Amino acid sequence: MTKYKLQTLLKRQTANRHISCRIYPKELPLCKDKFDDISPIDEEILFKTDSSGRLTFLNSIWSKLTGFTVPESIGNSFLNYVHPCEYQRNLELFQILKARQIEESVYKTRYKTKNGDVCLVKIHTQLLVDNQGQMIGTNGKLKLIDFERQPESNKKQQHQINNQYDGEILLGNHRKYLEALVNLENALQTFDGSDESYREILSILGLAYQASRVYIFENHCSKNGDLLINQKAEWCNTTIASKFEPKNSQNKPITECFPGLEKILRLGNAVWGTVGQFGFEENKFLEARGVVSVIFLPIIIKGELFGFIGLDDCVVNRVWQPTEIAFLQAKVSAISLAFQHLLNEKNLSKTIKEYQTLNLQLEDKIHLYTLELQKEIGKRERIEKKLEESVSLQKATLETTTDGILLVDSQGFIAGYNHKLLEMWNIPQSLIKSGNYAQVLEFATSHLKDPQEYIISVNQLLAYPGAEIDDLIELKDGRVFERYSQPQYIGGEIVGRVWSFRDISERFQAEATINHQASHDLLTNLPNRMQFNLRLLESLIKANQSNSKLAVCFLDLDRFKTINETLGHGIGDKLLKSVAHRLNKCLRCSDIVARWGGDEFTLLLSDINGVRDAARIAEEILTALKPGFLIDNHLLHISASIGIAVYPNHGKDGETLIKNADAALNRAKLQGRNNYQIYNSAINSQASELLSLENSLHYALERNEFRLYYQPQVDVTTGEICKFEALLRWEHPQYGLISPSKFIPIAEETGLIIPISEWVLRTACTQNRIWQNLLGFTSVGVAVNLSARQFQQLDLVNTVRRILTETKLSPQYLELEITESAAMQNVEFSQEILTQLHDMGVSISIDDFGTGYCSFNYLKQFPIHCLKIDRSFVRDLTNDTNDAAIITAMIALAHGLNLSVVAEGVETEEQRNLLRILECELIQGNLFSPAVCAQQATELLLKSHSRLIKTSVLVA
Repeated sequence: MTKYKLQTLLKRQTANRHISCRIYPKELPLCKDKFDDISPIDEEILFKTDSSGRLTFLNSIWSKLTGFTVPESIGNSFLNYVHPCEYQRNLELFQILKARQIEESVYKTRYKTKNGDVCLVKIHTQLLVDNQGQMIGTNGKLKLIDFERQPESNKKQQHQINNQYDGEILLGNHRKYLEALVNLENALQTFDGSDESYREILSILGLAYQASRVYIFENHCSKNGDLLINQKAEWCNTTIASKFEPKNSQNKPITECFPGLEKILRLGNAVWGTVGQFGFEENKFLEARGVVSVIFLPIIIKGELFGFIGLDDCVVNRVWQPTEIAFLQAKVSAISLAFQHLLNEKNLSKTIKEYQTLNLQLEDKIHLYTLELQKEIGKRERIEKKLEESVSLQKATLETTTDGILLVDSQGFIAGYNHKLLEMWNIPQSLIKSGNYAQVLEFATSHLKDPQEYIISVNQLLAYPGAEIDDLIELKDGRVFERYSQPQYIGGEIVGRVWSFRDISERFQAEATINHQASHDLLTNLPNRMQFNLRLLESLIKANQSNSKLAVCFLDLDRFKTINETLGHGIGDKLLKSVAHRLNKCLRCSDIVARWGGDEFTLLLSDINGVRDAARIAEEILTALKPGFLIDNHLLHISASIGIAVYPNHGKDGETLIKNADAALNRAKLQGRNNYQIYNSAINSQASELLSLENSLHYALERNEFRLYYQPQVDVTTGEICKFEALLRWEHPQYGLISPSKFIPIAEETGLIIPISEWVLRTACTQNRIWQNLLGFTSVGVAVNLSARQFQQLDLVNTVRRILTETKLSPQYLELEITESAAMQNVEFSQEILTQLHDMGVSISIDDFGTGYCSFNYLKQFPIHCLKIDRSFVRDLTNDTNDAAIITAMIALAHGLNLSVVAEGVETEEQRNLLRILECELIQGNLFSPAVCAQQATELLLKSHSRLIKTSVLVA
């Protein structure tokens, strides 16, 4: 081997983590002796470098051997003094040290001197680390072996030295591989297929060939013939992370990981190379494991690919030499023989177990045949005993069954029975023991609800003796028996008949209960929607045949959702049951009320004369619901909205009648609820308009389409504006200004009233604050209406407090108006909310006083400040003495409770004068001003203030 070929081999081996020259501490003396024999010069250069390879220390021998002074060399990289041909190998070795893949290295290389000569040196480098284990540099020694500036006559001698050096390296590798082979053969002597034995084999290969990772795969075929691979074990160098994941390495097709290698490995050939030289899937597999170069060696057993062994290098590209591959193949052949031996032992063990199992099976069969023979011998003895026991068993069976059994022979005599039969039919012992079937039959039929039908069925058996009976019979006491009868045969001839009776009364009752529950509402026990539709269909058929009329009513409880949300579904359910009870009391026997779903009910009024009959019943229902419901100490008030459709005027089929009744119901809700409406054709067009309004209402707030108008409340004597009532208007881009009576019910129904009401409250408070700050009207308040749904919100008090804080309006200038109906839905809840608002400083007024509930008890329970007399009483005040008397009583009642009074709808001076005489403090109506926008309200304030100043001056 020439000098340059030896240098190339050393470079390749050193690049592979210094495989050939790596020295372990225990081998250092031996290696040192070997190098000392080669080196003719004993002087050594001592050096140190930092973590970047810059020289930080050199002894004086450096200058003597290289010609470079120590000061001019300190701070330079040691690579500056390496021969250009050796530069890459020295750099790679330093990087391996820096990565701490090895702790020290001993190798030979060439350095250049200052006068241009080249010297061959042996270097021993060790890694320097700090207390945290981080590399801080290297130190070591450099020993001169020879110079390359020899005359031509000495080149032959140098060639001999190089050949001797190459031989020593190869000899060392061969010795190491032979030792590994011996160790492997020793390990295979005890190989038993365990994980520990696998790891021992792989560690021998890994340490001998200094690989990063060594692993073994075993193969087997799937049902469809595909070759599947299983990674059995893996050994890793301490600096390399393991990639062995048992769950992800089992039963994977070889074509998934190594599609291009399968055929080569099946032929028994080794495959080696670097990443990038294989196919796409192989490269993908290797790159995922951090592999730089690899060699695969197949394990062939009986001509088949049993598996393969892989050796990975994860640091640098490794060039495998033929001798290394030959040694590896020898080792893998030894492993193959060990595997084959292990498989043979397993197969032999399996065969032995199979023969042992077969032997046991044969012994079991012999034993079984012996037992069968013994059974056959004793069979005759047992037959006689069984015949004796048969009659006893038959009697016992008859007595233990829950059915009543009666046996009758072909002559009409009772051949057998059990006591359950006597118990079920109450048959006397004397009668049954007589054996007279005719008398027993006569006794039994006397207990039947329909004895004639039973006798007919029994007589039919005389004509058809082979017939069977399976039916139900009902007794007078309400019990139901299942009857079954069949002829008794012996030798193909009928010798009698067997009767069986089973009491199924409980099952029959349970089925009846299930059928009832399927057609009725479980909560109210009213017919459900399905049953209502069936009864409606039957009634329509009868009405069509008799040319009569019927009505379908759709009833919805007003604001029932609020009760559910505030008091819970338990109280809501009890309220629904109470409502159902009152509804039933209002109907005739021929009428039907059903629960449609939720808080909706449907009514079927049959045989009516016309619309008036349906309207009368609707009025009775509204009247019946008016008294409060006392449920769990809660006095609840609830009303209903009813829609009515009459057959055949408003529809000739059930679906149309229900749809039109629902449309009429929606109309009733829009009319303020607590009323009934009869369907007419105009409702459908109104429904379309309302649907359009509902769709627009969802976007009205964000499109800024709402407007607040203000109507003043003035002192009846002085005309001074004391407060404004904020009134909501909707300026629709298509329909113009829409009345609140149209869109407020829709907002209530959809829940949009909550954000709209909050906007009204904030806008009104903001406007009042403007009047106070900019114009100085500090005594003017603002009144805002609370909707029924908004009043039932649990966070109402916090919302009011938050808005007052945001607008900086004092609570004393805010008045909240609620209707009697809203306040009386849940008295306890209302009292709690109103008390919290009162404690905050907000005033409370009862709107539309006198039009709601007639109980005045709430006036002393609620913290009320003001009563607002409804315009319906003021309208005819000057003409109707009854209205005058009612208003007089209202004002006296309010003053007696220390409450102020506001009269709504004042249109004339006569009304104003009479109210002043009756000592009503405030009036509101078009006599002074209709509801106006904020700007016009401001002008009214300025005029009122100016007029008061003039009046004061005149008085002065």
